[in-house]
Amino acid sequence: MRKAWIVAVAALGAGLSFVMLLVVGVYVVAGNLVNGAGGGPVALAKGSVPAAYDKLVQRWGNLCDAINPALLAAQLYQESGFNPKAQSPAAAQGIAQFIPGTWAIHGIDGDGDGDRDVWDPKDAIPSAASYDCSLAGYVKTASGDPTENMLAAYNAGPDAVNRYDGVPPYEETQNYVKRITALAESFAAPVARVDPSEQAAAAISYAQKKLGTPYLWGGNGTADQGGRFDCSGLTKAAYESVGIELPRVANDQYNAGPHPERDELMPGDLVFFSDDLTNSRAIRHVGIYVGGGYMINAPRPGAVIRFDPIDTPDYFGATRVTEDGAKALPTSI
Repeated sequence: MRKAWIVAVAALGAGLSFVMLLVVGVYVVAGNLVNGAGGGPVALAKGSVPAAYDKLVQRWGNLCDAINPALLAAQLYQESGFNPKAQSPAAAQGIAQFIPGTWAIHGIDGDGDGDRDVWDPKDAIPSAASYDCSLAGYVKTASGDPTENMLAAYNAGPDAVNRYDGVPPYEETQNYVKRITALAESFAAPVARVDPSEQAAAAISYAQKKLGTPYLWGGNGTADQGGRFDCSGLTKAAYESVGIELPRVANDQYNAGPHPERDELMPGDLVFFSDDLTNSRAIRHVGIYVGGGYMINAPRPGAVIRFDPIDTPDYFGATRVTEDGAKALPTSI
């Protein structure tokens, strides 16, 4: 929900026509772009990891060649959503979700205070990185990509990776490897231009058809809700219309793909807003970028779905939604 100081774009008549033409024109340019990002990212995207853990993840994510900060962040998000108090029904504990037996062997005193506390991120995050690197060492002679082999060992055990000389032919393990490597792209600072989504134009078209619809907190656009939406309900429905399933809340939608810089935005990118510009978990609003500094969004109670400018003090960043990125997101954290 936007703050009161965010107001509607005045004189929608001519302005609306301009922006809608801009959507078409800019997206045509976007569709002609080729050759997107590549390479191995080692830096974290701005605010993708809560500020309290950013330096820990950046430091320990470079512990060995098989991991990087973005990959370590993806694992922590997958396991707990960066919640240091998380506990699973299987007794996995803390931000890195160690089970007691694994912690007893692989937990380390990351902050040097004389104890190993699974509930303390200053111990648990270094322990997660150390455990990853230990697994990478166990499977270092296996064929294939060392990082994928490490992730497979995390899921299926190092013996299985060595026995199959690489990622085992287990569907669960192969999906886990794909999910984490895709999710890591959402936590990495882009090192090159990110290709625009093929579904972006259709998602914008969906949102355009909802212009003027009254806002509803918790709205998903269903018939019993009168077809009304809140901010993340609109973006979820827009991408669902092109076959991409996004999470329900804005701060999880932020992790559905890589993050273009402000000057690299393309129509169809999701744009996010927060009172805490250092922490993606504090994101509270999302819209769909249409070009020219504007988005379509469901701003707040009492308002309607409309165009609004994105260049406001609470602008957090953007996500270029990808199918693999969306599929990689955990269903519950």
